[in-house]
This record gives sequence, C-alpha cells and structure tokens, in this order.
Amino acid sequence: MDDPIPAGSLRSRLELQAIQELLESQRRRVTAYADLHRTGSPTVTHLPASPVSLPPSGQEVLDALPVPALLLSPVLGEDGTLRDARYLSHNPLARADAASRFPQGSVPPWAAPALLFERFPGLVRTAIPRMLADALRLGTPQGPETVQWLVRTHSGPVRINDEVRVALCGDHFLLTWERGNRLRMAAAAQQLVRTCWAEWNLSDDGIAPSRGFRHMLGLADDAPLPSLFDLAAAATPDSLSTLYQTLYDVILRKRTAECELRLRSSGNRVFRMVAEPVRVAPGSLVWALRAVLIDVSTDRRRREAAQRSALEAHREHERADAVAAIADALREAVLPHFQDELDPYGLEAAAVYRPDARGAGVGGDWYKARKLPDGRLLIALGDARGHGLEAVTLMAKLRYALAGLAYTGEPVERLTRWLNEVACADGNESTATAIIARYHPERALLRWTCAGHPRPVLVRDGHATQLSTPDDGPGLSLGVLPGTDYTAADTPLEVGDIVLMYSDGLTERRPSDPDQDTRRFLEATERCFEEAAPGAGHAGLQDFIERLVARLDGPHCTDDATLLALRRIGT
Repeated sequence: MDDPIPAGSLRSRLELQAIQELLESQRRRVTAYADLHRTGSPTVTHLPASPVSLPPSGQEVLDALPVPALLLSPVLGEDGTLRDARYLSHNPLARADAASRFPQGSVPPWAAPALLFERFPGLVRTAIPRMLADALRLGTPQGPETVQWLVRTHSGPVRINDEVRVALCGDHFLLTWERGNRLRMAAAAQQLVRTCWAEWNLSDDGIAPSRGFRHMLGLADDAPLPSLFDLAAAATPDSLSTLYQTLYDVILRKRTAECELRLRSSGNRVFRMVAEPVRVAPGSLVWALRAVLIDVSTDRRRREAAQRSALEAHREHERADAVAAIADALREAVLPHFQDELDPYGLEAAAVYRPDARGAGVGGDWYKARKLPDGRLLIALGDARGHGLEAVTLMAKLRYALAGLAYTGEPVERLTRWLNEVACADGNESTATAIIARYHPERALLRWTCAGHPRPVLVRDGHATQLSTPDDGPGLSLGVLPGTDYTAADTPLEVGDIVLMYSDGLTERRPSDPDQDTRRFLEATERCFEEAAPGAGHAGLQDFIERLVARLDGPHCTDDATLLALRRIGT
C-alpha cells in the first residue's frame, strides 16, 4: 500500500493519528485479555503403559487422507524418463468422487494395477505428466495446479476440473485433488461483482483475505497484505473521517458499520466497506474485524455523472426559461396585434406567427402595418437569417430601421435599397428576406418590392394566384450586396380581395423545391376557402388564416412560420 500521507492538511494527519491510536488501544486490550485468561503450565499426568501397536499400513494412511488420493508408481522408459504411472490403490474419497461424477456403469471399475495414461488418454495433454516428472526429478511436491480434461462415457463427455497436487511417497507418487471449480468460481464471482473480503486480527495485524483481495485493491501478487492502518494510510483524506467512525463503531460499540473508502493505490477507486466485529466470546471484547469491500467506482461515477447532467439540465432549463421570457417580451414589443385599426384605410389585417420550437419562442420573422404621415400605409413582412435571440435582434434592427426610413415618404424601391445598406453594414451574417409595400387607399393600390422573399399571393373569389414578379425580377436578399437596386410592382385590389404574405417556414419542406412549396400553399389556400369562405370582420379573417396555417403546419416544419393577411373592405 502507499506510504502514510507525508504532507497535507492538519486535519488529515490528525485523523490518521486517531485511527492509529484506536487500533493500538484495542491491541492493548486484546493482549491484556489474553494475559488475564492464560492458563498455567499443564499438569503432567502419567498414563498407564499400553501395548505398542504396529505402524499403520500404506492403505490405512491413504484412507485417512481428507481428500481424494491415488497411490501411483512411476513407469520409466529405457532412457530413464517417466513414460507413465501405474495405479496401485486409492482411498474411499477417490471412489466416492468418481461415483458422483460419472453415471453408474459409464466407466469400467478400476482394476489395479493399471496404467494411468492408457486408461485416461486425455490426461496426457494436462499438467499431470509434467508434475509427476518434476516430482520424481526434483523430489519436491508439485502443485496445486489446475487440471481440466474430458472423460468420454457412454452418456457423453464429462468435464473434469480439479486442483491437483503430486508428492513423492517413498518410491511412489501420492496424487491428490480437490474440485477446483469452487475456488475459481469464488474468485470469478469476486471479480464479477467487484467484491473482496478479509478478517483482520486486532492483536497482531494478521489478515486472512479472500482469494481476490490483492487484485481488487490493485496490489501486486507478491505485495504484503495491508493492515487496517495501512488501509487508512492509503486512503484519500476525504475518506479518513468516515473510516475512523466505522472502526470506532465496530471495535468499541461492537456493531456492524459501513463507509465509503477511496484508495489512492487503486487509482482512486471507491469501495463500500461493510465491517462487523468478531468477539472472543459472546459479550466480550472485539478481537478481530471482518469486512467486505465492494468496488462501487463505476456506480459512483455514474451517479456523479447523473448529478452533473441533472445540474446542467437544470441550468439549461433556467437558461431556456430566461431566453423564453426575453423572447416573449420581444415578441410583444415587436409584433403588432391587429384589430380594427386599419378600417379607416379600407383594409382588414390578421396575422399568425408560429416560431420554431428550437428558437425559444421567437425567431427572425417579422411583420409590420403602420400608417404614414401622408395618409398611406407601410406594410412589410421579413425573415432574418438564423434562430433565437441573434435572429430576433437582427429582425428588430431591420423593422425599426424601416419604420424610421418610411417617414421620409420615399418610394418603396428606395426604402428597400436603404434597408439593404443597413443589413450590409451590420455584418456578413446579417442577411434577411423581405416584402416591403405601401398601400395607397385612394387608388386601392398595393405597391411592393421583393428582396429574395416568396412573392405574395392574391385570393380573389376563392382562386389563389401568386403575384407577378416586378419587371426587373425579384431583388437580392437584404445584406448580401451593397448598392443593390430594387424594382416595385403595382397590384390593384378589388373589394373582397385578400393578399397573403408569408415566410418560407410555412411552406418549406426538406427535401423540396420552391415551386412545389408554392403550389402546396396555393392548393391549401383554395381548399380552406372552399371549406369555409372567410367570415366578415377581423375575426373572420383571423379564423381563415389560422385554418390555413393548421393545414400547412406539420412535423416537417423546421423554421419560423408567419402569415400576414390583408383584405380590402371598401374605400
């Protein structure tokens, strides 16, 4: 384990010292208890002489072994090397082990003597031949080693999996085995559930660990086993307080306790340590501490990651709420609400605005209908590039710039040119499309320009058509090229005519093309008109365009969508 913390906070050093004093105090108590209950010298009792018995036979010794065993004799080749081993005898445990593994009658009974490798050829490919040869050559016990092989029986092959030992016994071999799968399964189970256990003797720091103890703690196979103080010295400072409390509860309060332990020697892995007292006798002092260590590093990392994600999600939610609140305020400030304010000009207006859900409730679409000092109306609809607050900021700049420019009384061609200069001056990313129009009520004339935007649609007697392109064609989008000129188109309106201006987010589908999007819009408009013609008044016009947006809207919409409707109601 790592050396005790050489430097650091004073609290860490004091906590480590407290753990050391707690363990040393308990060691003194256990030692005093042992001294108090030590018995005197045993009394020598002279037993009556008994007849001397003969030493046990080899078979009696074999039968007394607590594990299955075979007595073998080496069979050497002409060159003196081991060629086989002759089976001479076995003990009852070996016979019982064979009976439990092989179906009755599946293998013939052993008849001694018999050659081991001739009877079981599968053993030749295991470690047993080498272990026998090494035991004979070196004269030292061999093993335990894992031996796995197959025995063919009439009911199918049987897999054997044992821990085997070989030792010389005079001129013979003693081959013993234990079923090794239990030990390996225990070790595998520890690795699968990332668990190990140990029992620490509080009188001498002795430790009886599980098989996977070193591996679980990240120690080398030949590393010394850590005492409880070594464990504390290898812990991170934040683990010392809870470790002390756990040791105190187990040693002095004599109850089960648990804590989380982070060890520097294991790459800062986190263990859940559950410990219980082991007493000398019921009600007496604690002489040992038994603990299970469960590696919870993965669970801890997942929990910490989940907490970080939850915190970040909470922050994002708060941020989204703040953006949405700003967006709501901007929308209320920027987008007008029509009622009957355009009636004196012989027009009714209604609008539907559907922001992209990704844009926090507001986007780059905007529209405007405003009376001018000369008695005419400024009508416009635009779409600023992007989403969210950046788009709405550009939208607000263009909308308010247009409102100010319109008071000059200049034609819409020049207003559009000037607005393009504003967008170009704002930056390379400040592009937008727009329809900018002026309505002349005395002539029932709509004069409009197009800056890269879908052209308006005229609905007359239930038939929808897209307005013709200005003579010089639609102009470039705003913010693309300074000094761009724009041409206006004139559209006379009859009583009952409806002009629809919309952003491409209402019709655009990917993949698609603009002509197909326009046809979809025209068809949807005529179907809505056939189902129910727009009713009288502002409410009737609003109902009509809301039904139209509902028909066009759907899961494939990926942008802000705005629809502005103007209906001529008279002079």
